[in-house]
Amino acid sequence: MSLSVSLHDAESAILNAPLAALALGPDTRLGPVGTALDKALGGVIARAIADREFRGARDEVLHLTGGERGARRVLLVGIGTPAQKVMAYRRAGALAARRAKGLGAAALAFHAPGITVGNELEAMVAGLMAGPWEYADLKTPVPEAERRAPLEKLMVVVGDARKAKAAFDAGVALGEGQAIARTLAMMPGNLCTPQHLADTAKAIGKRHDLPVTVLGRKELEQLGCGSFLSVAQGTPQDPKLVVIEYMKGKKTQKPIALVGKGVCFDSGGISIKPAPGMEFMKFDMSGAAGVLGAMETIARLKLKVNVVGLLGATTNMPSGTAINPGDVVKSMIGKSIEITNTDAEGRLILADVLGYAHRYQPSVIIDAATLTGACVIALGHHATGAFGNDERVLNEVIAAGKRGAEQAWPLPLWDDYKEQISSDVADLKNTGGRPAGSVTAALFLREFIPADTPWVHLDIAGTAYSESDLVALPKGPTGIPVGTFVHFVRGRAS
Repeated sequence: MSLSVSLHDAESAILNAPLAALALGPDTRLGPVGTALDKALGGVIARAIADREFRGARDEVLHLTGGERGARRVLLVGIGTPAQKVMAYRRAGALAARRAKGLGAAALAFHAPGITVGNELEAMVAGLMAGPWEYADLKTPVPEAERRAPLEKLMVVVGDARKAKAAFDAGVALGEGQAIARTLAMMPGNLCTPQHLADTAKAIGKRHDLPVTVLGRKELEQLGCGSFLSVAQGTPQDPKLVVIEYMKGKKTQKPIALVGKGVCFDSGGISIKPAPGMEFMKFDMSGAAGVLGAMETIARLKLKVNVVGLLGATTNMPSGTAINPGDVVKSMIGKSIEITNTDAEGRLILADVLGYAHRYQPSVIIDAATLTGACVIALGHHATGAFGNDERVLNEVIAAGKRGAEQAWPLPLWDDYKEQISSDVADLKNTGGRPAGSVTAALFLREFIPADTPWVHLDIAGTAYSESDLVALPKGPTGIPVGTFVHFVRGRAS
């Protein structure tokens, strides 16, 4: 069932809702809407705050039952005292909507008295849409007698709907793009195949009248994409290089290239992974899912900018035809690569997708990939690793991530590490060993970027999905890096 999201500035929207929610910090005043709701409930909200039953800490939730009139139930959701309110409001919105779904509320009215119209409101709306999301397509429906009412309506209540409309619409567009990315990532690998990613791109293209190009094994062979094809040679599934073109800016404007890794399942190939946890390797296409989600949002926003979204999709499987450690392949741009570990496959795919991106003469290239476990060791699950060959553009991407409630942290891209990927038999090798594994992976990718093209690599291995419940979101895909991609492009739009 579809979820409707609407904007309101009438107090009646929250006073008459089956479930109302207020996002509050330790010192947040209730404001006119919150005060009206408190009055309808006989002052119970103000008493709960005065008695310290609710303190406004991050993720704190107090569930109150309504009275004879007004909202039937109320949630007070804490935002804490965050350094970055954008992330706090997104989290509060997601938590409230997730609780609303669990409570069986048909509609949720959400109000944040202290919010600023702009990025904070956008993030909150996207968070509200993320909270109740789930991938239930393959589950047997719960028996009707045990079924809770589905959450059908999200109502965002603000002081002035006219002033908030642009930010609200942007939040909805972002939420829709992230939902596409999360759905693709959550699908099992036998359903989310390279062909399915290509079909999703075509559906986005058809919906927004955008050209889509899909290249298969035959076309990749003709282009000389030996690096990409080395990963795909162990699987019978046809690999896909997919391109979506959004050219709504000036004809003279060079496009922004967004590039994503799309390994629909990664067994590691001949360098096979350990069995425990291998099921999570269906998420190894999260970079490609992020590109598709971002292109959906960019098209919905009707931005005046030129953007090309590119993704390389295949599976990495062991078989009699799979690539072997020690083999040497040649990339599209002519560089030879010694493959020392077949589980370092994402960079082999991206080498040729980045090479293909050259033909668009992009003004900047940003790629996103669940590339290295080393990045998870370095930064955990709270920050994306960011690398770049242009400090100004790198900082621009990190700032875009903050606006999109997606944290990133810069890591070094020094030539001191380059010796680790030096090969005795080829131009370079695809791994540099365990030390600084995320750095050497980024240095490998840099070999396929023109020297005069600004480029940023986002290693989302620790942030694209979670193997545990995140409180505001269940375990599974997070929607990263859609927000970073979209806010960067918006910052460049005329």
